[in-house]
Amino acid sequence: MKLKILLIILIFPIFTFAQIDYNKYFDNKSLRFDFLLGGNNKNVTVYPEQIKQEPYWAGSKTNLTDPFNYGTYRFRVFDLKSDSLIFSKGFSTLFQEWQTTAEAKEINKTFYQAAIFPFPKKEIRLEIDALQWEGDFKTIYKTEINPNNYFILSETETQFETVNIIKSGNAENKVDLVILAEGYTSFELYKFVEDAKRVTQYLFDTEPFKSEKTSFNVTAILTPSIESGTDIPGEGIYKNTHFNSTFYTFDVDRYLTTSDMKTIYDAAAVVPYDHIYILVNTERYGGGGFYNFVSVCTSDNRLTEEVFTHEFGHGFAGLGDEYYNSSVAYEDFYNLEVEPWEPNLTTLVDFDSKWKELIADSVSVPTPREAKYKNTVGVYEGGGYLSKGIYSPVLDCRMKSNNADGFCPVCEEAIRKAIQFYTE
Repeated sequence: MKLKILLIILIFPIFTFAQIDYNKYFDNKSLRFDFLLGGNNKNVTVYPEQIKQEPYWAGSKTNLTDPFNYGTYRFRVFDLKSDSLIFSKGFSTLFQEWQTTAEAKEINKTFYQAAIFPFPKKEIRLEIDALQWEGDFKTIYKTEINPNNYFILSETETQFETVNIIKSGNAENKVDLVILAEGYTSFELYKFVEDAKRVTQYLFDTEPFKSEKTSFNVTAILTPSIESGTDIPGEGIYKNTHFNSTFYTFDVDRYLTTSDMKTIYDAAAVVPYDHIYILVNTERYGGGGFYNFVSVCTSDNRLTEEVFTHEFGHGFAGLGDEYYNSSVAYEDFYNLEVEPWEPNLTTLVDFDSKWKELIADSVSVPTPREAKYKNTVGVYEGGGYLSKGIYSPVLDCRMKSNNADGFCPVCEEAIRKAIQFYTE
């Protein structure tokens, strides 16, 4: 029995997160710093847009600094007087993906973002950092914010109707997921509520979410569109929808995203939220997901269940794509001389920081992609859009294909750590 308990501790270590006195530094609402990330394949610039007060803070009031070091960007909040770090969060962006496309070599573009954190009681310094090719973070923007500045917007939010799908407890002790309606007309909102209930059930039919269901609140926000559906530029189809979603992102027909983040943030703010999911009213296959940013999925495809959970794996737990034989628009997405930040990918540069403890002594590293290793955690070459140089934990996983039974043990562990962070 003692050996069994020790094994569980080794596989799922108990994480202790740095604790900061929330009431000393923050009020129970949010500050939203909106900005544009702009540039090309080599350069990035932050352009501030607005600062806004939002009515709720849904996150933990105990775990305020991010321990994971995930994401292609991060923002950090410092108490100005003491210079103490009082909040931090990593995130990924559509801009960073665009930087790796051929188009980024030719033109400049901007993408809308926001840094959202508890509303400070005193003056703070906000720093935005970008992950460099060499694997370290570089500060690309900093500013000081006085919470008493009368230019901080304090507007009445548009009061969209909401429906509680799962209500497990107070926001600060739960993972608060909001699902927004996209491409549903006012006459189709009844369908949206049923679709939202169905995809929520898909998520909680999958481990480890199934075992952790009581750790979640899920709210559907009824945001009607003028027209039904979404844009499909490659087929000349354009729809007037609430969040301006579109297929053919980076000219990949299945890649469904939206750049209208200001509208999304404004809609989500009617309730406390940690993560945003856009549910798009179409039968077409597709989706997209970005760590601590947004996830997008279609409602009525035969593979909606698989895609919905896959994209939430990206958005919630920072999981990387494990497939390596599908067409993508990216060029030089990973530096093979640096360990990827995603918990389920490795270049073996620093494998000790990944899932080494989950591999049996009898399994070779690297591990050949052979049928006898089905359901065996190892180190299999192929992942992160590359067939060589990047390795993933199992032969198949929800982060690799729609044929997998679910998430592998490595991805499950990463998801459980994320849940623990939000709920403690």
